[in-house]
Amino acid sequence: MKKIVFIILGCLTFALGTLGIFLPFLPSTVFYLLTTFFWLRSSEKLYQKFVASKFYEEHITKTLIRKEITTSRMVRMFIMMFIVFLIPCLLVDNVVMRVTMACVYVAHVIGLTWYFKFSGRKCSKGKAKVDVKAEV
Repeated sequence: MKKIVFIILGCLTFALGTLGIFLPFLPSTVFYLLTTFFWLRSSEKLYQKFVASKFYEEHITKTLIRKEITTSRMVRMFIMMFIVFLIPCLLVDNVVMRVTMACVYVAHVIGLTWYFKFSGRKCSKGKAKVDVKAEV
């Protein structure tokens, strides 16, 4: 029963996410994230397949869990963020908004650089903390 409910909810949120691409008042990203949540919870086999995928290993495990990100990948991330922040600045003629967007962008650059490069790695219970400088 639970499996069927998750599959139906996944289909519903997928449909709403797809509609959100064309309708500006529906947030497609949120619905696609919910689709992933529901479909991965609907089947243990599907969940194991997703966790074992190359995409999950490269983008989730390496980057977010182990914090292994190259400088070139960080630069690409910051360039894409810059473009996303630049679009509203070009479309809206408001100095206060542009200054706010610039401050938020700089805060993201500083915060993410600190998080990925200088925050160290979390240690599990019973394991010694990894020395970041020794690995570089």
